Amino acid sequence: MVIDNKVLDELSSKAKASPRLRMNLDLRNSENDGSQRILNAIEPGSPERIHRHRHTSETVVCIRGKVVEEFYDELERICTDSIVLTPNGPNVAINIPAGQWHSIRAVESGSVVLAVKDGKYEPLSDADILAL
Repeated sequence: MVIDNKVLDELSSKAKASPRLRMNLDLRNSENDGSQRILNAIEPGSPERIHRHRHTSETVVCIRGKVVEEFYDELERICTDSIVLTPNGPNVAINIPAGQWHSIRAVESGSVVLAVKDGKYEPLSDADILAL
């Protein structure tokens, strides 16, 4: 699959029309593929829960637009750091260690990230969502 501007435009258009203001494109070879590779189109205002992945790190690459990855402290329940990601900026990608509480938000309309995690998809449990 070639990921060109047409693919990104279509994904962003679907995100804009979605109630959640986001849309994913699964890049795995099949449902039996043991990896997680997705394009995630995110619009400003899209809700994102603060969460963690206990068993895998997560690599996020900003392909288009501008997003902010925010990091949280479990005890204080406050944002402790934020990293701006842009395709041509000083930070284009980030690797989030397993267990790190985080959230992502779009700053610009049309933002698209590539997210990669180890292993098969596991839905987040209540223990992996941080309530503020």
